[in-house]
Amino acid sequence: MSKKADKKTGKKDSQLILRLDKEERDAFVKLCKQQDTSAAREIRRFIREYLGEHAEG
Repeated sequence: MSKKADKKTGKKDSQLILRLDKEERDAFVKLCKQQDTSAAREIRRFIREYLGEHAEG
């Protein structure tokens, strides 16, 4: 399946596992909920922005 087709379906096919301090993780998840978003969505947004700013090519 092409990348364009993946975006249309919204299907994710990979995971990134992180080790975080429990208090930081809980505070982040709570803040995301207060802002009516999800932690996963915000992390994906950060990754896209970071790649846009720093990726070569």
